[in-house]
Amino acid sequence: MAKKHLLAPATVVAITGGARGIGYATASALLERGARVAIGDIDGELARASADELGSRCAGFDLEVTDRKSFAAFLDAAAARFGPIDILVNNAGIMPLGEFAEEPDELTRRIIEVNLHGVLLGTKLAIARMKPRAGGHIINISSAVGRVALAGAATYSATKYAIVGLTEATRSELRGTGVEVSCVLPMITRTELGAGLSDVRGQRTVSPEEVAKAVVATIAAPRFEVWVPASGRRLYVLMSVLPKRWAEAISRFVGAADVLAAPDTTARGEYEKRARGQR
Repeated sequence: MAKKHLLAPATVVAITGGARGIGYATASALLERGARVAIGDIDGELARASADELGSRCAGFDLEVTDRKSFAAFLDAAAARFGPIDILVNNAGIMPLGEFAEEPDELTRRIIEVNLHGVLLGTKLAIARMKPRAGGHIINISSAVGRVALAGAATYSATKYAIVGLTEATRSELRGTGVEVSCVLPMITRTELGAGLSDVRGQRTVSPEEVAKAVVATIAAPRFEVWVPASGRRLYVLMSVLPKRWAEAISRFVGAADVLAAPDTTARGEYEKRARGQR
């Protein structure tokens, strides 16, 4: 069987957390390339409304990424609508901010369940579907704080570090099977998740569309790790080779040390309520 080029027209893509933000922008970018896209979201009504906006080659479904039955049902429904899944974008995630010692245990569990367990489940389910077909691509949306942790989001950073490790391990396990695994690490992105965050000197915020463009490029030329913007990786490499106390001093000087620890709580109010399950 000839291997399907993953940017060919009629490529089937499933995106978690696809009703808004990076997920929505990624769906839009892939639809422009001729893909057929299923977006899953905990807010199923919004997922269906977003899919209606995006057109007939997009469908929206309810999805609770922490529940195996729900995730499997999402992938099965997407396959029934469009055909076998070629690409899974594990995008769903939450970032409630605050001091770690004051973080309620139930919130810690929620962040881990959504951000990490959801990606673990999705990856397992995707491998089970892709490996027998000897082709596919799993793209995990991590974060710059999956490489450089910052105060104010300790649990979030821990989950994003774990996603990088998961991507590296599964990429190694799947070598030679035809299934690719990649991770994308955006800097601060102009979405609701990034609301109320200050700028970092020398670094710019990015748009969801820029992250979506990076996802498309990663599908076209698979690789392990993609930073958005690319300059973020150069900064990470520099900080990695410096003595820790120097790197921490630079972080404080450019404002990175406090970007998550001192957000505009008013601007983040609505997002924080939703991320914490306070609907």
